[in-house]
Amino acid sequence: MEDTSFVPLIVVALLVIIAIIILLKTVTIVPQARAVVVERLGKFRAEWKAGMHFLVPFVDRVVANIDLREQVVSFPPQPVITSDNVTVSIDSVVYYQVNQPSRATYEIANFIQAIEQLTVTTLRNVIGSMDLEATLTSRDHINGQLRGVLDDATGNWGIRINRVELKAIEPPPSIQQAMEKQMRAERDKRAAILTAQGLRESEILTAEGEKQSAILRAEGQAQSAVLRAQGESEAIQKVFQAIHEGDPDPKLLAYQYLQMLPKLSEGESSKVWVVPTELTAALRAVSEGFGNNSHN
Repeated sequence: MEDTSFVPLIVVALLVIIAIIILLKTVTIVPQARAVVVERLGKFRAEWKAGMHFLVPFVDRVVANIDLREQVVSFPPQPVITSDNVTVSIDSVVYYQVNQPSRATYEIANFIQAIEQLTVTTLRNVIGSMDLEATLTSRDHINGQLRGVLDDATGNWGIRINRVELKAIEPPPSIQQAMEKQMRAERDKRAAILTAQGLRESEILTAEGEKQSAILRAEGQAQSAVLRAQGESEAIQKVFQAIHEGDPDPKLLAYQYLQMLPKLSEGESSKVWVVPTELTAALRAVSEGFGNNSHN
């Protein structure tokens, strides 16, 4: 006969294993910053956040496990045409966060793809109304418009758009070369203007310095001439005063006057000088003296 004593043990072991499997499927632990969407018999039941939850085996099931942290998605370069018919390539980056897991699960099939297509469409609408120069210099404006449109559209999907950034805006190579030439021309122009302004200011300062120097030299020469004339005048006055105070006779007085005449004519300021009456009287006395000597 076969030994059937092990059959109950095998059955018990199988029951224990099935119980453990059912228990593992019943208990669901949700990590921090994540959420799960649970369905019961194919219908939405609940959103479970971080913690331990219990499922009804074979009735409830987890259909989505969603990260609630802020996510970053980078889209490949997209060709966009500006209003002046220039095709530029634009790389974009979107920062988003899921705040309603059930909507992100049931309202949209693939929200990443939807955000990408919506970003491309919005970029073409925004850039299509701007010329190349405005496109290159208005990143903040473009980012703001993109964020507004995307945030409105993704709000129905339970997603919040935090930021939209343009990584690069690259015009065609021919346009880049033309822009580089223009920038070099502008730099050369500014350099030439600054050089010309520097030379002009240098010449003005030099002319001002020469003018001030000439004025100072002229003033110095004038003051020197005045002081020299005043000195000569005072010297002559002192000589005449000394002569008169000595009470000389007419012949000596005439002789002293004759000695002073060359000095009077040497001064630069003595272009016109007056012969004093004493000199004429002295000369008359000398002539009379010489006349008397000749008669004798």
